[in-house]
Amino acid sequence: MEPKIIQGGSFSDHRGSISYVNDFSFAGIERFYIISNSESNPIRAWQGHKLDAKNFYCISGSFKIHFVKIDNWDNPSKDLLVETVSASASDSKIIHIPAGYANAVESLEKDSKLISFSTLPLSNVSEDDVRYESDYWKINE
Repeated sequence: MEPKIIQGGSFSDHRGSISYVNDFSFAGIERFYIISNSESNPIRAWQGHKLDAKNFYCISGSFKIHFVKIDNWDNPSKDLLVETVSASASDSKIIHIPAGYANAVESLEKDSKLISFSTLPLSNVSEDDVRYESDYWKINE
């Protein structure tokens, strides 16, 4: 499976606005969390997931989601292609990163918040989560 964008939309009228991603299915979602990077350290990198798929939705501000397909979990190539997708609160889209990838989350504005929906139960996280140094892959600006 490849990373993909699940596009949503928004509706506004005199009462306010609604953002939605109707084509996103919550089937298989086990948990969620909200990411708010500090101003002094706007990049949270690199977390690899052998089993867990991640689904990111920006709820305020803006982010860049960077990801690489892991070729070897114990010693991945430092030459892997880093791909990047931007997300903002006005986008109303979900960025789906399947299992088998490592990701880095970069906040672009102060007080940005990103919700992450995960497919793996918390009890299985220790066998799935692989961390790499924050500079393991170069993020292109």
